[in-house]
Amino acid sequence: MEHFDVAIVGYGPTGATLAHLLGQCGLKTLVLEKETAAYHLPRAVHFDAEIMRVFQWIGIAKEMEPKTALHPGMRFVDGSGKLLLDWPRPQGEGPQGWRANYRFHQPDLEKLLRDQLAGRSDVTVRTRCDVFNVEDKGDLVELRFEDMSRGKVERVTAKYVVGCDGARSLIRRYIESDMEDYGFHERWLVVDVILNQDKPALGNHSIQYCVPERPATYVRCPGLRRRWEITVLPDEDSNEISKPERVWELLSGWLTPEEAVLERTAVYVFHSLVAERWRKGRLLLAGDACHQTPPFMGQGMCAGIRDVSNLYWKLALACQDKVIGQSTEALLDTYESERKPNAAEYIRTAVRLGGLINAAGTEEALRAALPGADGTARMESIAPPLGQGIGYGDKAGRLFGQPRLADGRLMDEVHPHQFVVVADDELASGLDLPDGVALVTTSQSNAGTHLARLEAKATVLRPDRHTLGAADTKDELAALLERVLPNPITLNEPEMV
Repeated sequence: MEHFDVAIVGYGPTGATLAHLLGQCGLKTLVLEKETAAYHLPRAVHFDAEIMRVFQWIGIAKEMEPKTALHPGMRFVDGSGKLLLDWPRPQGEGPQGWRANYRFHQPDLEKLLRDQLAGRSDVTVRTRCDVFNVEDKGDLVELRFEDMSRGKVERVTAKYVVGCDGARSLIRRYIESDMEDYGFHERWLVVDVILNQDKPALGNHSIQYCVPERPATYVRCPGLRRRWEITVLPDEDSNEISKPERVWELLSGWLTPEEAVLERTAVYVFHSLVAERWRKGRLLLAGDACHQTPPFMGQGMCAGIRDVSNLYWKLALACQDKVIGQSTEALLDTYESERKPNAAEYIRTAVRLGGLINAAGTEEALRAALPGADGTARMESIAPPLGQGIGYGDKAGRLFGQPRLADGRLMDEVHPHQFVVVADDELASGLDLPDGVALVTTSQSNAGTHLARLEAKATVLRPDRHTLGAADTKDELAALLERVLPNPITLNEPEMV
């Protein structure tokens, strides 16, 4: 029976990204997917700079960027077209080393993820394999699955299993986790079209139409693709409203059948749910398997990528029997304790924005969604810190930017999958670092700008680029290093990406 370090159930963007990251750390990884190929029609359409930074780590960012569309921001308008809320997105390179936000076509991303993964010797991908039994034996997990291409039942074992298998997750059933309900459950019609030629009047902004009789969303996608998400009223039939003649009727205020072709129509029930348990023994969850969000912030896929960014290096340390001053159990428990509050905050914000759209954009609804707002409000992107986990002090768990080094390279190109100390030159002088921990100073890079944002003179970064803590003196930095990195740390010889 073949044995793996990690088995991933599910081969969407979350599972594929995790497979890349684990493979780069030298873990023998198996991906099991019941479908033959990636879904060929649009689904997720947005990711942000934090996610593009992860794509940089796995070597697809430069190929993905030309396939995306600029995203100037989101606007909320009422039935008369009055602007209620402006949510601009900054353009140009931001703190993460990439633009703030991207619009994309999911099949483009999945093709890049899968094509690149084919070249990783540590990762085995098996499609048309339906997992039906998972048994945690204490020291390993045994999985049984049917290879549907041959009608053969097979068994494998793994040290850990990660369920990236979506909202109806089999792995979540084995964990026996209920879902916490944040109160949003609505049917929306999602319509994807391909324009016959560009129609500038539609605009590049995403627009939330806060119209009492029919709230709707418009999204500008790459190339000639455009998306509308339209509320389905309680007395409407999902099948009837999805028919082309009805869809064109609903789009008539924006578009005619002569101007575009329908690529996809589907009615979805948007939920706001978070799994109560993300881990049980050697079983873990990531992506839609442990959280589902309304689409109003475009954070569904992003949350899954954040999950695996947090999880991959902890699994690598656990599989290689390297921990950072605590037990393997405690290390893996920090995955849920850190990620769950972060994911929940994004979902709560999406629910509030959904409430604003559905309340027809009244002034009262605006204030409820954004306390203190008056008149036309401007919203800024949220970046909630991680929950309690690995770190020390009130500046632990914050996402840190990506300094650009003096030679023009970004920090993560030079120090992938490593712990990094970023420090003012004075604090870095004479610093004795553990093996495998890199150093980036203010004289070597533009790190001073990033440290100023943290309001500190030094910080220790985890492989996922969240802070372990901050320091303003040499003594504080030495104490921080001793506290959070008591032993030499490496995640295998890191690949340059």
